[in-house]
Amino acid sequence: MNWLQDNAWLGWLGLAIALAAVEVATVDFVFVMLAGGALAGSLAAALGAPFGAQVIVAAVVGALLVFLVRPLVRSRFLEGVSDHGIGASSLVGRSAQVVQAVTEYDGRVKLGGELWSARLADGARVCEAGEEVRVVAIHGATAIVSAEKAITDR
Repeated sequence: MNWLQDNAWLGWLGLAIALAAVEVATVDFVFVMLAGGALAGSLAAALGAPFGAQVIVAAVVGALLVFLVRPLVRSRFLEGVSDHGIGASSLVGRSAQVVQAVTEYDGRVKLGGELWSARLADGARVCEAGEEVRVVAIHGATAIVSAEKAITDR
């Protein structure tokens, strides 16, 4: 036990590595900030600070990183992640051909070469077979459409 007291910085370093490993699994930028606090505790231990001071340094640095640095890092790395223009979300804004009249409850459209269930967006007029419509949203397997001018297919 005496060795651990003499080499407390290694304990803090081990904690920092463990927290960094958890961060790899979560990718939420919380555990990496706490790992930064543990590294600060390791530095305090290496400089000979008593254990209580090491804990305070680690807690203060970890809290500062979580509350000041994490929001900046999240905004930098996670901006624009929500939509990559693939899958069903890529169909929003495209045009579709009405196959069966589309009402607020039911209808069918040909969209991206496939037959989709469709219904009208709020306030849109009924669309008859043969009309071109614009997809305003996708809810599950149902295209929400409007008779407004559709953008050119990509």
